[in-house]
Amino acid sequence: MKTLPPRNNTVSHHQNDSLYDDDGRPRRTGTVWTTSSHIITAVIGSGVLSLAWSIAQLGWIGGPIVMIFFSLVTLYTSYFLANCYRAGDPITGKRSYTYMEAIDNILGGKNSIFCGIIQYANLYGITIGYTIGAALSMMAITKIQCIYSSEGEDPCIISGNRYLIGFGIIQLGFSQLPDFHNISWLSVLAAVMSFTYSIIGLILGIIKMAGNGTIMGSITGAKGESPMDRVRGIFLALGNIAFAYAFSTILIEIQDTIKSPNELKTMKVASKISVATTTIFYVLCGCIGYGAFGDSAPGNLLTAFDKPIWPIIIANLAIVIHLVGAYQVYSQPLFAFVEQQASKRWPSLEIERTVEMPFLPSFKLNNFRLIWRSIFVVVTTFISMLIPFFNDILGVIGALGFWPLTVYFPVEMYIKQMKIEKWSGKWIGLQCLSMFCLLVTIAALVGSVVGVLLDLSKFKPFSSQL
Repeated sequence: MKTLPPRNNTVSHHQNDSLYDDDGRPRRTGTVWTTSSHIITAVIGSGVLSLAWSIAQLGWIGGPIVMIFFSLVTLYTSYFLANCYRAGDPITGKRSYTYMEAIDNILGGKNSIFCGIIQYANLYGITIGYTIGAALSMMAITKIQCIYSSEGEDPCIISGNRYLIGFGIIQLGFSQLPDFHNISWLSVLAAVMSFTYSIIGLILGIIKMAGNGTIMGSITGAKGESPMDRVRGIFLALGNIAFAYAFSTILIEIQDTIKSPNELKTMKVASKISVATTTIFYVLCGCIGYGAFGDSAPGNLLTAFDKPIWPIIIANLAIVIHLVGAYQVYSQPLFAFVEQQASKRWPSLEIERTVEMPFLPSFKLNNFRLIWRSIFVVVTTFISMLIPFFNDILGVIGALGFWPLTVYFPVEMYIKQMKIEKWSGKWIGLQCLSMFCLLVTIAALVGSVVGVLLDLSKFKPFSSQL
């Protein structure tokens, strides 16, 4: 039995200085490449599969412009947020381990409570979205195999419940990884998988366009069954694209894995590499998917293909593997927050014991971590079975997190840190950006919530099918 290392800001004289950072925590080892892997794992997720549908709602002109707009805003505000990791001096200032701590250190007041509610609700929502996305891909693999083996005679209606439960069982194991610092290998693997299925989707889209003999779609996008349906589609597309770029919710936690003393420089370089990479992939995937299917582009691009069988199976398998890692990238900050709050009140909860198993390396088990994280995964899986609405859930999550977490708080912290004078030209420009993004968020949230309500009127709980 032993307890965790001290969490204070000074290194104990009993500790080896080479093994610990200036705050007494184990030395961070993150580089530009591991940081980029974390970001790409978080950003290039299941949201990429909905981009063809999103461009179908916005058209050939609006779709790419909106994607580039979101990428620039995300990159711009990620620089602001990266500056907030250390309060004051970027080299020696006090570290913020979470987004909430950064806001508390810089803005103070009730801002951190508001941020925490939005951030952790957003993280929890993302894990639900990823559970649904992974189950859809597993269902697609089974459906393709069924169609292939029956030579198209069997309609192959696949129920999703067992796949949702199966993904939950997988996460029961991975959720016991102690913290963010122990999942770099999983993020690297997940990032490779994200490129795998994106490239396969691109190739299949190009083949489809070649088979069509034309590039489908229109300048203005899908017409919709009614004007209101058209507006809802545009608003939902904004939410889906916002979701596709979201990683501000975990930026501080990712930055806390970077080797000192260049956390700020490394984070900015990694953000630039990651956002540029994802934007290129997004524009290509979205545009090629729209060009292949036009206004009928599906909400999940890969579900539109049933042959060639092996590339599609590999792509869907890559999605599942990627979402296993992405689920952890988004849930680990939430795990850490709950466990830190609990340990402050009940220090004995930090106690770990070493477990030895035959033919396997020993590992450290914490009873509280085992119980609470297992409950988290079970509840997430249960909710995913209740509301298996992939597209609209992504839109709600993206809309809820975009303005407050990606724009508002980073802008406000930057203004205070840089001591930008109120009503100066720069202050007005930043406030205009924030207000415009707020309007985009409201529009996206309205469209997404209406979509969920329509889904609820059509579907029964625990009855997801493909």
